Amino acid sequence: MRALPVSLLLLSLTGCSGRYHAPSAVQSGPKNPFKDTTSTVHKAAPRSAPLPAKLYKNPEELVGKPFRDLGEVYGSTCKVSLQDPPPNISAARRNMQIRAAAMKGNGVLLHQCQIVSAVAGCYQQAICQGTALSVSQ
Repeated sequence: MRALPVSLLLLSLTGCSGRYHAPSAVQSGPKNPFKDTTSTVHKAAPRSAPLPAKLYKNPEELVGKPFRDLGEVYGSTCKVSLQDPPPNISAARRNMQIRAAAMKGNGVLLHQCQIVSAVAGCYQQAICQGTALSVSQ
């Protein structure tokens, strides 16, 4: 008794699918399917990362410039496996500058950069430390 309603349902579904015909599209020429000229959708502006803060290597570079200390920042790169390239001090320095810019700073006073071995999770790690600054121009 239960098989009858199930079979009727299946027959009705297959009957509907047999009547479907794909619409035929007539094209007058080559058309780019990804470009819709009738749409008013605007492209979103690309998301940009904050510009890295200016790097000051010596405190003497800040003499005569008013600035505010925003706190300590660091940057690092890690060699996770033996097959990875060695850690890069310039990349660690750039990460530090980006973190300072994220703190609304436009400068970083570099304290030190070094390569450290035997760090948890890394075979080698390049670390740079500095102070994020807001320098008035």
